Amino acid sequence: MLAFLLRRLALAGATVFLVVTIGFVLGRLTGAPGALLLPDNASSADVDALNASLGFDRPVLVQYLDFLRGVVVGDLGDSYRLHESALGLVWERLPATVELAFWAFLAGFALALVAAVVIHLSGSRILRAVVGWLGATRQAVPDFFFALLLVLIFSVTLGLLPSLGRTSPASLVLPVVTLATGQFVMYLRLLDAALSDQAEQDYVRTAFAIGQSRPTILFTQMLPNALPPVLGMAGLNLGGLLGGTVVVEVVFAWPGLGSLLTAAVSQRDFPIVQAGLLFVAVAFVVVNTLVDLLVARIDPRTATS
Repeated sequence: MLAFLLRRLALAGATVFLVVTIGFVLGRLTGAPGALLLPDNASSADVDALNASLGFDRPVLVQYLDFLRGVVVGDLGDSYRLHESALGLVWERLPATVELAFWAFLAGFALALVAAVVIHLSGSRILRAVVGWLGATRQAVPDFFFALLLVLIFSVTLGLLPSLGRTSPASLVLPVVTLATGQFVMYLRLLDAALSDQAEQDYVRTAFAIGQSRPTILFTQMLPNALPPVLGMAGLNLGGLLGGTVVVEVVFAWPGLGSLLTAAVSQRDFPIVQAGLLFVAVAFVVVNTLVDLLVARIDPRTATS
């Protein structure tokens, strides 16, 4: 287990390094931010002076080394627009994004788990087809459009739920439903395929032969064996959700990383963009390392892979 953990930690470190490096390179390819930070009537000399004051007149390699040094010591500089610590601004917004991603993941996975269990308990092909079709239909609708439909129905027409901000637990409902239903079909397909594979195993046929009931076999034998690979994929998706809630956050004015990073990217506010990428990358690898450890605990055979 120790060797497994060390391998995962090394992979996590390499992933974070690669993500922040790519983010730095892509940011610099878009050009210096001086022209976007100054008024439209600013002269070329003013733009050049601002870019120089921000360090963009130095060689790119020197800028990159300074950036890596800042990552190591936890100082990515101040926002060009807000003149506050970039890491501090991201840290303030992070809890809202984590809250939204966590509940969306939990709701989507729980819904898919219940649907998969009901399908396999009933053995109904029609039920499997109907549930799969409904999930695929939802997945075909872009999240931003589905979110607007929910706002139109439940906020504007019925007046049941808030559509903007993070003012109460009810504010979570519409964004969580948007994200959870979008993830549902993926979890359902993984769970259904894993349970179907387990149903073909000899131990299941033996259990039926000695008279065990379908629910007993499903809950005590099939489900524990089917969950480890599904949890691994779910962990990847949870990590991705932390950085993939941007569109939904913007639609619902959710005060998470989405609106902050959207504004930062449009104005080349590189310290915030880099701090956001760093947080998302670290959160992604932490979540996946924890999921890998959980899966290895459930099924020790995975620790040797």
